[in-house]
Amino acid sequence: MRILLFTGKGGVGKTTLAAATGAALAARGRKTLVVSTDPAHSLGDAFGHPLGAEPSEVDALLSAVQVDSRTLVDTSWHRLRAELQAALSGAGLDTLDAEELTVLPGVDELLALTEVRRLAEEGRWDTIVVDCGPTAETLRLLALPEAVSGYLSRVFGRRVTESVRRLGAHLDGLRALLTEPSVTTVRLVLTPERVVVAEARRTLSSLALRGIAVDGLIANRLMPAPGFWRGGAASWLRTRRTQQDAVLAELAAAGFRHVSRVEHRAVEPVGLPALLEIAAELYRGGDPLDGDGTPVTPLLRVRPSPEGYTLRVAIPLGRGTEVDLARVDDDLAITVDGFRRLIALPESLRPCRITGAESDADGLVVSLAGNRGRG
Repeated sequence: MRILLFTGKGGVGKTTLAAATGAALAARGRKTLVVSTDPAHSLGDAFGHPLGAEPSEVDALLSAVQVDSRTLVDTSWHRLRAELQAALSGAGLDTLDAEELTVLPGVDELLALTEVRRLAEEGRWDTIVVDCGPTAETLRLLALPEAVSGYLSRVFGRRVTESVRRLGAHLDGLRALLTEPSVTTVRLVLTPERVVVAEARRTLSSLALRGIAVDGLIANRLMPAPGFWRGGAASWLRTRRTQQDAVLAELAAAGFRHVSRVEHRAVEPVGLPALLEIAAELYRGGDPLDGDGTPVTPLLRVRPSPEGYTLRVAIPLGRGTEVDLARVDDDLAITVDGFRRLIALPESLRPCRITGAESDADGLVVSLAGNRGRG
């Protein structure tokens, strides 16, 4: 089983590329499901096929579904929340307190992710391609299993009920699914514009902090090169393409050398023939599951040093990236451009103290002093 998550800033064409990838996988003989968790569903428009809240066949080996998170909230979460309220009331809290404690932030996105996992566990498909919402919603979606698990621990403390335990185990399962690179990877879609690229870099940092593998960057809607054409339209195309090439060159100089490219179409791609044409340009005859061929680097790597250890944190950092480090008990708190994560330190590093940090092309290098014989 493989799960591919497509995301990017709103309007960059991630839905079209997710649909094209699903169509290409099915054409290669893999039973494929394309899932939309984007609240503004347009997956059915891309396929030219009506879709609902249950998987429906688009073509041989290809199915698609648009997850209705609002309905999931009204059903699945309503039942679980009632169980938690009853358990807390039985533990001595009054009804109002129990109700307030079970207002879970981000439940819509959490249930959408839960539905993806449920569909994956059905075992009916070889590959699931997920058309996620715009970048901000996706980051919130992918951060939820860890965030909500921490929320439950803080709120309920020792008042752990069977319902809370089941929810906690479920969240741990979601987190494991997202952070297993042999199963789940992200394809980040961008258009070659500086504002979009800046957001893409922040997204890469945030995903890396959460241990979620990105196996492909796709530059979509690249203007066709005008060649030797003359006239006003050709001049406009030449100028626009030059700007886009400059942005892609900046990406390459910053270490993002493997960027797939898809040219802008004059006609909106709708239907399987048009989507397969895009997939042919995107993957150039290769297997869509292979990504860009960049090996997935572990988030944390520890090496001994004369003073103690160095801890390498594999997160992409660009010029001007704001990074903050702090030690919180046995965790390292890392904040990159406003995205914060607590990373549990390996046991051997817990007696050590942070003495410095620097960045290089491969991420962040933290120096720690301490006795290598301890732990």
